Amino acid sequence: MTKDSLIVQTKPLPQSRVAIELEIPASSCKSCLDETINKISKTATIPGFRSGKIPKQILIQRIGLNKLYASALEKIIEKSWNEALKKESIEPLCEPELPEGFESLLNKFDPSKSLKLTLETDIAPELKLKKTKGLKVSIQKNKFNPKSIDEEIEKSRKQFANIVPVTDRAAKLGDIAVVSFEGIYKNSKEKIEGGSSESMDLELEKNKMIPGFVEGIVGMTIDTTKKLNLKFPDDYAHEDSKGKEAIFEITLKDLKIRELPNLDDSFAKQSANKETLKELKKDIETRLKKIFTENQKTIKNDALIDALAKELDVEIPKSLIDNEVRNNIEQTAQRFAQQGMDIKSTFTPEVIKSLAESSRPQAEENVIKNLALKALSESENITVTDKEIDSKIEEFQYEIEKSPNKIDIEKFRNAIKNDLLTEKLISWLEQNSQVVEKTEKTEKITKEKKSTSKSKSKEVISKAKKKSTKSKEK
Repeated sequence: MTKDSLIVQTKPLPQSRVAIELEIPASSCKSCLDETINKISKTATIPGFRSGKIPKQILIQRIGLNKLYASALEKIIEKSWNEALKKESIEPLCEPELPEGFESLLNKFDPSKSLKLTLETDIAPELKLKKTKGLKVSIQKNKFNPKSIDEEIEKSRKQFANIVPVTDRAAKLGDIAVVSFEGIYKNSKEKIEGGSSESMDLELEKNKMIPGFVEGIVGMTIDTTKKLNLKFPDDYAHEDSKGKEAIFEITLKDLKIRELPNLDDSFAKQSANKETLKELKKDIETRLKKIFTENQKTIKNDALIDALAKELDVEIPKSLIDNEVRNNIEQTAQRFAQQGMDIKSTFTPEVIKSLAESSRPQAEENVIKNLALKALSESENITVTDKEIDSKIEEFQYEIEKSPNKIDIEKFRNAIKNDLLTEKLISWLEQNSQVVEKTEKTEKITKEKKSTSKSKSKEVISKAKKKSTKSKEK
């Protein structure tokens, strides 16, 4: 290795991180500085000189040596970083970080001397599963509830109901109250952010609004005003309101009820274009049973992945969790945008910071699960072939051709590949794990056995104590 070569040394750090120590020769530093000066010279404008013909010393005087050094140093770091990655066959997960800071490095930079610096980055973690086969998974075995059919029909009846005004009685649960209200904190007398409205339709149902709000409206008559002394729950979503006492002044402006359509064949035709009520109920039952079956499958799949994730021995790079947090926030923003909300005004820096903090635990959990599945794929050599991907894509060919927006086929292909691989991995887990479905009866028997076992243990301990006491007395 010559003195004009880049010297690279790597040092492993915790959390799948690596420190890359670089010694950059003086010749490279000088070369980068000259390139920087030439580049700036071509675009700089100084009276009395043509572009590209400005003398070096004049350019340094006009721009400043520190600025030129800073630009050259950025180029040196970038060039050396890329060369080091290639030399050591390192695939970074994030941009490099300079632990000592750029300003500190700039202060000691001398292009006539070699430059030593350290860059840190995250790398793919080494994945290791303690075991893959024989995982024990316990899930709750649920039964389809026939009552859900009637509940679904009632929801549909509400959607097709006629809204009728009520003027001859006081408000009661089940009504729709049109209210205006204003809220202040009891102690500070400050207005509550988002705690007022000129006119709001409120369904008088329990657990809507904060405790006591709906109950306070019940019994009011139109055009009457009432003050309610309430308290925000300790776990209220808005941080400033948690556990605080408040006073709400409420006016009942109007009152309405829903007149539900008769439950007959006409309703079946109107709501779902079915000929008879019997046919409607059958259709709803089929749909709900399909959803129920899919939910049960999801519960089992999640339990299998959770069990596998517990077997994963890995140090998670911070950048993987950061990326997952960022993806979650972006997806949330996209959903809000699709609903017509103004993203710029809604997603302020404070909101983004709060979302990042609250979503971090779930993001870390997601990363662990994904890494566990990846580890299983590698250890058991479970893969997806191009033929399988092509076959699956053919199923979506019509949707792809008719889509109003151009679909990124490469991204779509990767998504299909990931879905197919996940299906294969879960299927493998199901075949190689012990899945126990617990019913309420099973849990009751288990609890009774535990209770009996505890009682017997207490009885044995009690007898042993009595025996010990008698022995001492003798």
